[in-house]
Formats: sequence, C-alpha cells, structure tokens
Amino acid sequence: MPVTTLPALDPALLPFVDQAERVLTGRRVAVLTGAGVSTDSGIPDYRGEGAPVRNPMTFQTFLGDARARQRYWAGSHLGWRYFAVAGPNAGHEAIADLELAGVVNGVVTQNVDGLHLRAGSRHVVDVHGSMDRVFCLACGQQFAREDIAVRMTRDNPWLAEPENVKLNPDGDVDIDAVGEMIVPTCTVCEGMLKPDVVFFGEFVPTTKFAAAAALIRSADALLIAGSSLVVNSGIRLLEQAARRRLPIVIVNRGETKGDARATLKIDAGTSEVLSALTERMTA
Repeated sequence: MPVTTLPALDPALLPFVDQAERVLTGRRVAVLTGAGVSTDSGIPDYRGEGAPVRNPMTFQTFLGDARARQRYWAGSHLGWRYFAVAGPNAGHEAIADLELAGVVNGVVTQNVDGLHLRAGSRHVVDVHGSMDRVFCLACGQQFAREDIAVRMTRDNPWLAEPENVKLNPDGDVDIDAVGEMIVPTCTVCEGMLKPDVVFFGEFVPTTKFAAAAALIRSADALLIAGSSLVVNSGIRLLEQAARRRLPIVIVNRGETKGDARATLKIDAGTSEVLSALTERMTA
C-alpha cells in the first residue's frame, strides 16, 4: 500500500473525531464515498466550493450525436491521461486500513477513479462504474481503457501533446476543436464503444445497486465521506440505513442532503478526519 503523509488535523475537530469513534466503535461499518474523497488526489469535485458549472455529456446525446461523441472521446482521452496517474490519498488509505482491521465491511463509491482499489480496499462497489473499463454497446465486449488509449493515440496523433488540459471529476476535459477525430469502435463487431461509467441520464445498473444495498444491509453503521448526497444513488442508500435506524456519520465540506438524518456531521476535509479516526480505531 502506498505511504502518504498524513494531513494535520485542526484541533477544533478533535471532539468530533472522538464522537465519531464512540458512534462507530464495536459496529460493522459500511462506507459510502463521493468526489470529496478524491480531491486531495488532484481530482476536482463537481459540487464543492469553487467548482465550475458544467454541462456534462448525457447518455442520450452520446448515443444520438456523432459530433458529440467525437468531442467526448477527445476530451475523455486527454482527461484519462491525467486521471490514470492520480494516486490514492490519505483518506483512501484510511478507509482501506479500516477494512483491513475488520471495522469496515466494504466501500460503496460514487467515484469512477478506481482509487479505493489502488489504496488497498478489497470490497468496493463502484455504483457509477470505472473509467478504466470500456465496453461495446452492441455486443458487450469489454476492453481495458489503456488499450483503447493506445489505439486513440495511434489514430489521432494530435492527441499526444495536449495543452492547457483541465481535468474534470469524471476523467473528462472540455475540448471543442476535435478536427477529424477518429472515434474508437469495437474490434469484434465495429459497434459503438462507451466507457463503463454511468452518464447523466442513465440509471445505475440494477446489479450494482443491489450489491451496494446488500453491503448497507450487512452493516451496523454507515460512514459517508466526501459526498453531498445530491446524486440519487447516494441518498437512496442513506435512506436505507435511516430506515434501519443505523448510526450515520457524515464527513464532508459543506452541506449535504443527509445532514438532518445524520447522527453526527463533521464539516471538514475527508483526508484529515478519516486519518485521525482510523488511527484511533485501529490502535
């Protein structure tokens, strides 16, 4: 597991960390994470303070507009190059350590960056998919994103030297000048390829949500980190925990849609709080 310098904890947060420890100790904890867990890895948050207003690609537009697909694949490819080298931060590692210690039974993540697995978490349900996989919408064949990236660079040499690339939370970047962009197709059937992520306008796959719900059902408490709970999948899982009267601890900068139902809300960064909490609970 990578070694990350632990961020300093604001002394004012110590009573909240102590309270979180009391709430969670002796319980089997399920963890739900959002984009706020990955901001310390250099991946921006859609909804955090200062986040730019975006109009991300919808599934309907992706399917129906060839020009939009060119723009998406060009931007997604440039973003992937930066996305793929981002490393887990102290928050990811803290969650992995809690799982290794038997405190956490698994992680449900809304992120598509794969950083929980790279940090050492073993039971991860990526409800919105993962950017490291691509599949064919026609025949279902799956491809590694790295292999698709090699093909795209070969077919579109101009993508090799991007300038002024600004990464978005889904691994995409905004780009308008796509030129004669050659979009990758399935090598099995020539069908349309799509990254294995849930686009806006798409539903979370039934099997994925069922796996996430099962993880919550097997837990005695829910720890939510770095999610504003605006996305439907997150709030549904919180409601499941609330119906069972599970203790719910939320760690997030700013307001979330679940604050009123939380046993404890800690308004702070996830890396420092999770690191401090893990140090106490694994000592």
